[in-house]
Amino acid sequence: MIFPWSCPPPSPGQSQGHAFLRTQESRGGGTRGRRSTRAILMPRLIDPPRSDLNRLPTPLTAGQQAVLDLFDRRLQDGWEFYVQPYLNGLRPDLVLLNPKVGIAVFAITDWDLTTCSVDKPLAGPPRLMMRDSDGRCLYPHNPLDRVQSCKSELFNLYCPRLNAPSGVAAITAGLIFTRAPRARVEQVFSAFLSHGKATSKYRHLHPLSGSDDLEAGDLDTIFPEWERQKSTVMSANSAADLRGWLKDPYCSQEQPAPLDMDDDQRRLATTRTGTGYRRIKGPAGAGKSLVLAARAAVLADEGKHVLVVTFNITLLNYLRDLAARHVTGQPVIRRQIDFLNFQQWCKRVCNDAGCKDEYDQLWGKTSTGSETQRRDPILENELPKLVQSLYTTSSNVPRYDAILVDEGQDYRPIWWHTLCKAVKPGGEMLFVADKTQNIYGTAAAWTETAMARAGFSDPWSELRGSYRLPQGVIPILRNFSDAFLIRGENDIPEHTQAEVMNDPVELRWVQVCTPGKELEVCVDEVHRFMEWPIDDTAQASIVFLAEMKMGAMVIENVERRKGMRVLETFSRESCNRKKRALFQGQATVKATTPYNFQGWEGRHLVIYVENAGNPALLYTALTRLRRHANGSALSVVSSCPAFSAFGRAWPDFVEV
Repeated sequence: MIFPWSCPPPSPGQSQGHAFLRTQESRGGGTRGRRSTRAILMPRLIDPPRSDLNRLPTPLTAGQQAVLDLFDRRLQDGWEFYVQPYLNGLRPDLVLLNPKVGIAVFAITDWDLTTCSVDKPLAGPPRLMMRDSDGRCLYPHNPLDRVQSCKSELFNLYCPRLNAPSGVAAITAGLIFTRAPRARVEQVFSAFLSHGKATSKYRHLHPLSGSDDLEAGDLDTIFPEWERQKSTVMSANSAADLRGWLKDPYCSQEQPAPLDMDDDQRRLATTRTGTGYRRIKGPAGAGKSLVLAARAAVLADEGKHVLVVTFNITLLNYLRDLAARHVTGQPVIRRQIDFLNFQQWCKRVCNDAGCKDEYDQLWGKTSTGSETQRRDPILENELPKLVQSLYTTSSNVPRYDAILVDEGQDYRPIWWHTLCKAVKPGGEMLFVADKTQNIYGTAAAWTETAMARAGFSDPWSELRGSYRLPQGVIPILRNFSDAFLIRGENDIPEHTQAEVMNDPVELRWVQVCTPGKELEVCVDEVHRFMEWPIDDTAQASIVFLAEMKMGAMVIENVERRKGMRVLETFSRESCNRKKRALFQGQATVKATTPYNFQGWEGRHLVIYVENAGNPALLYTALTRLRRHANGSALSVVSSCPAFSAFGRAWPDFVEV
């Protein structure tokens, strides 16, 4: 098909940033009628550059090229184009990004829809149906599910600073058919849009278009938001968050120093066992996550498809940045490695297998509901079994050359066995754990018998030294372990021979003996850190850790007294998105639970503890302190009498 508005591609010598003579359009009289145009030569960010589009893993179809040309010719300046971005394994056909306006993700397909119809069962959602050349009914992957799942993941994982719930309006999810007219597209897919309450209410954010719209260059139908000049919900921060996943984590000129590893860490990062299965244990600060990220980078650099999977969703950016530092100047991180937590990976598998509805039904919800019902039974049994069954029955599920698991002590054995279904024959599996940080009580399930069943025949690889913790904290951790944790089950940090600095650290314990005074003391301790006298201390280096109820009260008081906003995760609404936003480098005080901060680190920590029900949780919180040449500080506020004797041994003990 020839599209009459098409422009010729740039000449071989033309700059990537000046791909087209684009028309700048204006309208008079407040109508959608006549437009005046003038041709202007303007730069446009297109990634990859037009000169490299022929190198894409999946070559652009004529229709996809036509869509790209239309958008490039007609969209205003400020829109960035990302063609077939890897996007952490989502691989949409096209993503458009404008920091002032919003985001658009498009699925562009050349199906002619001749043999497509909709199966509408008496109960449950509709299903797409197609007949093959022999007349047999098939249930192909639904491109509408694909683009809407992509929108959901963009909002929940990659743009956490889009405020919920209104921020979802910044993202358009469009479906473009290049060989079927719009009337046929709507006939087939309108039932799916009507099935979802959100998509039926906001049809302009879920546009359906066909070949006739493309031939006419009808952007009002293809992308209804195309003329918007600004948005009250989109921001430069959200654009930066997404851009970090669309492009390499670091530009070459901004690449920080490569990872500094000792001989043991480097050996583990660059070798594999004979079976391909390896387990690594070590204390906090020993470099376990560093080794895992470096191993992922090495495998990706060899052309392997790698899955890095965590328990805590907040660790994904951290591990991705570590991996990027290990392959300076290489684009393999964004092309070869998927970074997901276990539940999000299961959701991705169900979507890829065309079982989005089955996933939703597990939670007793539609696609727009809340995943809070019966959470533990689903995660412990039903969801892993569903995913395992898909690896037996479906050919569309993702498979990997290597799967690397961080925070393994928090994983249930059934999760590990589910992940093993996704590794290719002869592939590699890595399990990294610290049983001392057993905050969910799951580490006890990992007996040697369970390890053998999980495929581990070699002994543990061990990392012993601590490169992150101030030296003054290590004796305190050992005392706590001896007093409150199970002997023989713990990996306690040790000093390393490489340590030459005795970095200054302030260690303070405030024992609250007066009932009702806990809130006041916590607020005072946070304020004391905010007035820290060291010149290089920033507000962003202060972290307050507490359980939900006390945390919310403390932050409310801090914000009221100081007149500043604290970045927190204590409100339950959109908690997962808040967790992601917490670690995007915002320059303000941060506050969260010890559970959410596992795997992270802070230079100035205030921790509140109210009971001794889970000693491993306090131990894990204490290990989150990061050493610094100019000093770090740890302050514990405790209203728990069981920990009082332990606190009295601290350098600075106060009783109130």
